[in-house]
Amino acid sequence: MLKFLSKVRIEFNALDPRTAACMEFLAQCNARKAKESNPGCQLQVKRRTDDHPPQITVTFVNGIEEVFDATSTSAQSIRQMILDKGQMLETEQMFKDNGESWPVVIPEEELHQRFPGTKGKYDMGKAA
Repeated sequence: MLKFLSKVRIEFNALDPRTAACMEFLAQCNARKAKESNPGCQLQVKRRTDDHPPQITVTFVNGIEEVFDATSTSAQSIRQMILDKGQMLETEQMFKDNGESWPVVIPEEELHQRFPGTKGKYDMGKAA
């Protein structure tokens, strides 16, 4: 998960009962496997003393920053969102490295082509 990130900032008040997602996410970030995937990723923990809700801010390697409300989003959901976006970043980079344009634009006529080798007559999963 950390391989897609350049920075993680976790903010919470230790006395706030809503910190479960922050604590779990912090544990995931501190796991050996996560740290080895990107030793250069900055991990910042800000312990708050006010009533500010717990939040997790991540900065992707391309500079895009996302803020997650850790009171209403589980650590696992945040992790999955990071992995999904990271896969998209890897795909985008792969296309760019090979001189292809991004995003991929599929011409309208290709969207309606029949697929050879399929049983029956189907266009994108719909019976013809």
